[in-house]
Amino acid sequence: PEFGGHDIFPLIMTALFETAETAFKLVLGLVSIMTLWMGLLKVGEDGGVIRSIARFTGPFLRRLFPEIPPDHPAMGQIVMNFSANVLGMDNAATPLGLKAMTSLQEINPEKDRASNAQIMFLVLNSSSLTLFPMTIIALRGTEKAANPTDVFIPIIIATFFSTLTGLLLCTFRQRIRWDFVLLSGIFLLSGLVAFMIWHFASLAQDQLNWQSKLITAILILGLIAWFIARGFLARINVFDSFLAGAKDGFGFTLKLLPYILGILVAVAVFRASGCMDAVLWAIEKSYVAIAGIFVEHPRTDFIPGLPTGLLKPLSGGGARGLMVETMIHYGADSIPGRLSCIIQGSTETTFYVLAVYFGSVGITKTRYTLGYGLLADLAGLIAAIFVTYVFFG
Repeated sequence: PEFGGHDIFPLIMTALFETAETAFKLVLGLVSIMTLWMGLLKVGEDGGVIRSIARFTGPFLRRLFPEIPPDHPAMGQIVMNFSANVLGMDNAATPLGLKAMTSLQEINPEKDRASNAQIMFLVLNSSSLTLFPMTIIALRGTEKAANPTDVFIPIIIATFFSTLTGLLLCTFRQRIRWDFVLLSGIFLLSGLVAFMIWHFASLAQDQLNWQSKLITAILILGLIAWFIARGFLARINVFDSFLAGAKDGFGFTLKLLPYILGILVAVAVFRASGCMDAVLWAIEKSYVAIAGIFVEHPRTDFIPGLPTGLLKPLSGGGARGLMVETMIHYGADSIPGRLSCIIQGSTETTFYVLAVYFGSVGITKTRYTLGYGLLADLAGLIAAIFVTYVFFG
């Protein structure tokens, strides 16, 4: 539509009501997948999966928090929080994170000023550690993506760059001593991601799709098998544990409805009025003007996926709604649709995380936490654009 045209108002009204119905159907489609996944996560949690990951990652993480005494409970809580985040267990990660922040405040000599350990903890938290983005995969499934899991490996790569950026910024700023364990951990992970990029970038598109699909299936099915096996080995009642988690998953999915409904309706009205096209046009012209200095014909098909990344530091629910709206408008398997999903999985709600965690312990002087958190988000955004083109051309 053109600004000033009388047809804008009927279009806005149509978009308003059609999108409200779409949001309701979307959430209903999510219920079964999220109920299943949350049930499986609960089995893994009760079976000791988080404790196993904590034991494995503990030596590496202890190097990043030299201020914490060896036997202080904060260290265990941080390790458990990160382990829960890796598995996408927000219901377990947030309480553990708040406990960790409270424990870190106990050893903080300046109660209104963030300590180095608290900054490191929050920058890593705000860099998006989740490696199993099942909500994103489920939403892609409801939008009829040909292969809903095809963004799984790209998200792992993009979120790695986000987390690595935050980690390196903090270690250099805090002058943390690099020993064999810290160096080997970073080089091992960096080497693995570099190999993945090199390997997949060298494949033809059909081979890349096939291998990516196979590896993703093996990883996800292996994780599910691990959860169930640990549940039986720990001699818990696997079925009761699954039911408890499934009930949480059902409630969690229904809680998404107001957020998705609100943002979808708002964006639909914004798009129907022509304002979204005007914003994207301005971004495209600015990008072409800058990128054109270095490249003769810069690609611009990724730009419609950027609004998700611009909103994500402010609102996770809003960014999720924008991701869904992008898939609806451009298609789940389009470059913007896939990019919005990868951005959603590789960046975090930095402002929200900092407000909740610092607010819980009364810290007002946050020092460089916000700046480093946003730089980590920017690294994840750039990496998301790069891997989108590597995997989906």
